[in-house]
Amino acid sequence: MDTVAKGSVLSPCGNRAAAGFLDRRRGAPASARVAAPISRKSPFLGGRLAVGPRRSRPMPRNLLASPVQMNLAFGKATRWWEKGLHPNLQEVESAQDLVDSLTNAGDKLVIVDFFSPGCGGCRAFHPKICQFAEQNPDVMFLQVNYEEHKSMCYSLHVHVLPFFRFYRGTQGRLCSFSCTNATIKKFKDALAKHKPDRCSLGLTKGLEESELLALAANKDLQFTYTKKPHLVPSGDAAAVQEFAVESPKLSPPAKPLAKQGSEERLYLMVECCRLSVFACEACPPVR
Repeated sequence: MDTVAKGSVLSPCGNRAAAGFLDRRRGAPASARVAAPISRKSPFLGGRLAVGPRRSRPMPRNLLASPVQMNLAFGKATRWWEKGLHPNLQEVESAQDLVDSLTNAGDKLVIVDFFSPGCGGCRAFHPKICQFAEQNPDVMFLQVNYEEHKSMCYSLHVHVLPFFRFYRGTQGRLCSFSCTNATIKKFKDALAKHKPDRCSLGLTKGLEESELLALAANKDLQFTYTKKPHLVPSGDAAAVQEFAVESPKLSPPAKPLAKQGSEERLYLMVECCRLSVFACEACPPVR
């Protein structure tokens, strides 16, 4: 059994109490009391607890995002024009991308969809575009965001949304119009008219030359285009073409040649040769 030191008592928990506590219990004067510090770790029920200012716990990092970041994350998750996309439904990134996509399409039918994120008609028509793209995998659909490419749309004379343009092979632009769900029949008719496969010989035309020049003249776009020179005939070909244009046209004889006399046939041949450098094949032989 542990020896209990003089002047100390056991607490109810079995620990030794400080001498100061014993003096207070016996009524000793305050001057005679021994000040004994009480440890914070002491299990004694009467120990003092140090109460400091309340500290707030740090918030998790995922909750420290600013309202602007939260709005951007929310807006990115609800971009309706990126929903329901298919391999043949792509978004155009620049003017050069639009020109290259039309040029590399070959004989495929290409439908360019001009839309705006804030356009209610564009948003309502988007599910139909996705449905048409799924039902027609051989048709290419290109989306042009009006808000991101305003300058390019101005150069292409697009001022009404939603707006559509149809292109194919060497034919270039087939038609262009604006329609919504209320006038969707216009889109269906154009798709049925221009969808049948057609084999075209030659290079794909794509945008009109006037549109290419307008894009190249726009300083806001990083697009260059050089106007192709027209072929001008030269040499003998030019002389023959000029002669063919300036040579007069002879009216056919009033009577059949077989019924005319030799003198009349000779006179007609002389007149033909006088008006033309080459002998006329219609002149009868002279006997």
